[in-house]
Amino acid sequence: MTPAAPPPRETVGLVIPLYNEEAVLPLLIDEIEAFRQDHPEVQQIVLVDDGSTDATARLARDLTAGKPGYVLIRFSRNFGHQLAITAGMEAVRTDAAVIMDADLQDPFWVVTEMIARWRQGYDVVYGVRKRREGETLFKRTATRLFYRLFQRLADVDAPLDTGDFRLVSRAVLDEYRRIQEQQPYVRGLIAWLGFNQTGIEYVRPGRAAGQTKYPFRKLLQLAVDGITAFSDRPLRYAARLGLVASALSMLGLVWVVIAKLVYGIPVSGWTSLMVTLFLFGGLQLFFLGVLGSYLARVFAEVRRRPRYIIRERWHSDADAGVPVPASSRPTAR
Repeated sequence: MTPAAPPPRETVGLVIPLYNEEAVLPLLIDEIEAFRQDHPEVQQIVLVDDGSTDATARLARDLTAGKPGYVLIRFSRNFGHQLAITAGMEAVRTDAAVIMDADLQDPFWVVTEMIARWRQGYDVVYGVRKRREGETLFKRTATRLFYRLFQRLADVDAPLDTGDFRLVSRAVLDEYRRIQEQQPYVRGLIAWLGFNQTGIEYVRPGRAAGQTKYPFRKLLQLAVDGITAFSDRPLRYAARLGLVASALSMLGLVWVVIAKLVYGIPVSGWTSLMVTLFLFGGLQLFFLGVLGSYLARVFAEVRRRPRYIIRERWHSDADAGVPVPASSRPTAR
């Protein structure tokens, strides 16, 4: 008798971090519900409110009450986008999950393609931004340069021009839960995990409503976290530069002695001396900052504080829609 074939992998979840998304949330829920009409496999939607200061949490409950499969996780404060994604990935219970932003810049037609690729056997299907609309030239250029710098420096083969928009299988979700970094760089960690990965190109539209939650300062911090998490090359480059500077200084000293004793050339050049001092003083401060970034990351890891605190969990299809408070015990294991 031929054994029965295993049941197909069907259920898909959505993981969506929220931070002050009051303006775009009604559009988002409408898009999700329209998408679910054609994709009944989407059984769970995990919304993670990352300490919003507006009415995002209340509006999320009002808009999803009575609709099946919605889970709202509220942080006790703002812990950051990457930890909001992490909490959603740890909470979702479907066979695969799609990580996407709330601003509708991650098109749902790409999600359809991701699900199709997942059913073909891929464990990770990421979106590749062929073009980014609604962003300044400076931001597009800075982002493009970062992805290429990260790929060059990092000890992981991360795809270019990809954000956190991706589908991950249950196997990837389970392995990701084992990673307990205090400052996770999600897209880098998923690339590091391996498995079968592929990409889908798309044109990223502008925000549907509201303001970007990633100003230049946060983008810079994300870049620093990504590089320090996956590469020690900045430290090695600092050591090499120090050796080169020392060698050049020794050669310069030898030249000064020879010029004075052999050729009788007087030693002068106050301006060049001061410029050189300022140059190497600035380099020293810069690489002290690089070293400090690594030490801060080590310090965060050894403290072993909870990575985030969940204030409340709410399930749209719970009995009478009553909020279910969550334990505030540390999530880090």
